[in-house]
Amino acid sequence: MLRRRLVNISSNFSNFIEPSTQVYNGFKNKISYGKILTYKSKHTYLVEEKKVENEFESGKNYNTFTYRTHTCGELRPVDNGQRVRLCGWVQYLRLSKFLLLRDSYGVIQCIVNNGGINFNNIPIESVVLIDGVVTLRPSNMINSKMDTGEIEIAIDNLEILNIANKLPFNLRDHQKPKEQLRLQHRYIDLRFPEMQNNLRLRSSILHKMRKFLVEKHGYVEVETPTLFCRTPGGAREFIVPTHYSGLFYSLVQSPQQFKQMLMAGGIDRYFQVARCYRDETTRPDRQPEFTQLDIEMSFTNLDYVLSLIEKLLYETFTMQIPEPPFKRMTYQYALENYGTDKPIIAYDLKLKNISSLFNKDSNTTINAFALPYPIEVGKLSAKYKEKINALKHKYNVKIILNENISKELSNEMENNIHANLLGDYSLIVAIGEKDKVCTCLGEIRILLAEVLQTKGLIKMKESTEPFWVVDFPLFVNGDNGLETCHHPFTAPHPNDLHMLDTEPLKVRSLAYDIIMNGNEIGGGSVRVHNVDLQEKILQMLKIDASKLSHFINALRSGCPPHAGIALGIDRLMTIACGADSIRDVIAFPKSHEGKDPLSGAPNVINDDDKKYYHISVMK
Repeated sequence: MLRRRLVNISSNFSNFIEPSTQVYNGFKNKISYGKILTYKSKHTYLVEEKKVENEFESGKNYNTFTYRTHTCGELRPVDNGQRVRLCGWVQYLRLSKFLLLRDSYGVIQCIVNNGGINFNNIPIESVVLIDGVVTLRPSNMINSKMDTGEIEIAIDNLEILNIANKLPFNLRDHQKPKEQLRLQHRYIDLRFPEMQNNLRLRSSILHKMRKFLVEKHGYVEVETPTLFCRTPGGAREFIVPTHYSGLFYSLVQSPQQFKQMLMAGGIDRYFQVARCYRDETTRPDRQPEFTQLDIEMSFTNLDYVLSLIEKLLYETFTMQIPEPPFKRMTYQYALENYGTDKPIIAYDLKLKNISSLFNKDSNTTINAFALPYPIEVGKLSAKYKEKINALKHKYNVKIILNENISKELSNEMENNIHANLLGDYSLIVAIGEKDKVCTCLGEIRILLAEVLQTKGLIKMKESTEPFWVVDFPLFVNGDNGLETCHHPFTAPHPNDLHMLDTEPLKVRSLAYDIIMNGNEIGGGSVRVHNVDLQEKILQMLKIDASKLSHFINALRSGCPPHAGIALGIDRLMTIACGADSIRDVIAFPKSHEGKDPLSGAPNVINDDDKKYYHISVMK
């Protein structure tokens, strides 16, 4: 595509840049190459541009407000003869003649063109500035593995901007250090290309989400406080001491109360890229501090919220996903077929309810489920049997492996189960409390999928398919009575309100989770806006409503019906980047122990601070 436009060339670089050879408008392959057509004024030219498209966004100049003229990943053979200035890190030195220079956008080879230049004593990862001329490599020296492999820079001048001391590890993919060392020196680890890509992709997706919400649908971005009061009935929160004796803040586990109060305040379309804090055990998909895209809106319902998120993801997520509407499954269906409320649906391996076979001649109710799998697997290895045995004890259920079914049940029962499944399968049978049986088999299902995949006995879908899980229970049984399945502000399903007093565990909620690749990437609900219903639910959960008086008063003031959702940005980005852990998509994450290897936090405070904050440390 050719087009013409006026380009202003700053006089500061008139003796360094050849304006007739290139007008830069992107990086890597997305570059606008131009030639002068007409001289207009001292620094303005009419140029003709040719756009070369690829995966990078156009219209971005990465060399404005900096004294470099180009990035290390930008130059191509069309720039032959161009005088350039590059800045970056020394990645490799060879034969006192060749230098590989790297920046955030790529790598380029530089070659000595001046006998007075000596870089023998420059340590790797030192920062340098190079002035030189773009030259074509000899045809037999072209490196097809490098984006800039057809050219090199003949160095006229090299200036060392900062000498690097010996680093704790090298920046080489085949020599990557252990994660603990990488986190301890994260400022070096961030130089790896994948970390650069992950953080830039994260920035790009969040920018697109903001544009979608603000420019297309009129949402208002509102920042809410991080320091708040303790939220009863939720996850464990971090406590922040103050210099007022006996008084503490809590770090918010989410902006839940604030965004609902914004609805009461008439901010009918709110969103926020919110920092959240929970004092919980860390996992590969969980950090003590994390980021979510928090959304709330008034005068809406479940279907509208789901439609909003479907369109948001379809338009902003970088991986290919199905066109909306997304599939939905109920919580009960997910539990009984996959053994979890966040199932992996990339492969066909489902649980089967065989309880009816055990309850024909009995007055008691027996919950029994089977997990059928291809008979070609044969006997499971001792390693997998050991894992299954650990799960059996974890959930306190009876597990019967395929080879033991006739022995522990009967030949007749084994035949009945196979007849019920309409096929020739190996089986794992679980008997016990229904939710525990299903959950246990759900974890075994994941173990079996590993075995089947290594043996080529299961077909994995390649596409990423988000879907919804709906109709969660409003309450679950806890150690001290009823507990909320989501949070205490979730609205009951209107069709189940008649059971709220008599059979609360059967009441469904208007909650919803969005699942992708076995991860819950978001969740939300229609909220309770009726103050009487809210106070009743708090009473059923044994939560002191007086501690939420600010919130109750907001509902009582004339709060409209409203609903919302929060997307877990860290989990979503882990999928988008193909990363193994959310730590790979966070600039400065905590370790798997919830600690900061970079600074050593959390750490001790001195006696003066303890006195000021009225803290006494128990040992």
